[in-house]
Parts: sequence; C-alpha cells; structure tokens
Amino acid sequence: QVQLVESGGSVVQAGDSLRLSCAASGSTFDAYVMAWFRQAPGKEREFVAARNWGGGSPVYADFVKGRFTMSRVNAKNTAYLQMNSLKPEDTAVYYCAAGKILFRSPSEYNYWGQGTQVTVSS
Repeated sequence: QVQLVESGGSVVQAGDSLRLSCAASGSTFDAYVMAWFRQAPGKEREFVAARNWGGGSPVYADFVKGRFTMSRVNAKNTAYLQMNSLKPEDTAVYYCAAGKILFRSPSEYNYWGQGTQVTVSS
C-alpha cells in the first residue's frame, strides 16, 4: 500500500501562487506514476497533472496553460505542484494520486490522498 499526504492548500487572492506537496510513504515500489487531480463542489474530479517517477516530461491539463508545474518525485518521495497566476476557477480540493499507468482518468489511480483545499478569491 502507498500512503499519500497532500499539504500546502490555502486561501489566496487571484494572481497569487501556491506550492502543493504530496508526500508518499509505504510500498512506494507499487506505484510508478504520481498525479494531481482537483474537484470543485458539484463538479467532477478533473485531471491536473501527472508524471512518471522515473522521469520524463509531466503531462498537464489544458487549463494549466503554463501556469502549473509538477516536479519530479524527490529522494524523500515527495512531489510538488507549483501553481502560479491562480484564478478563482482554480478553487477546488486538490488531490494527490499514485498508480502504475499514466492516464488522465482518476479511475486509473489506486492510491489517493485526503485532499487539500485551495481557495482563490477574486
């Protein structure tokens, strides 16, 4: 099993930046992909970004438009999502996920964190 813990969510103003963290522990060899999803009230959970732990370029959702950057998983099994130029529509609970296949669908991921709230005011 892989345990994931997100942190870094906050209440910020439009245009501000945040860096979210996802710390993985447990049997991390069971997971090869780290991903970020988000879910706003009344909406479906949507893909944000993902990348293989072994390297390669991250895959991003279209709405990122260069604003978000996902780091590699470091030696402490932690990955980061740097979010710049935040917009009110970015308001959501952000979830870290891990799995063995890089896809944009949440159903492809076996492990999930509890989520961290990001609120962007206008």
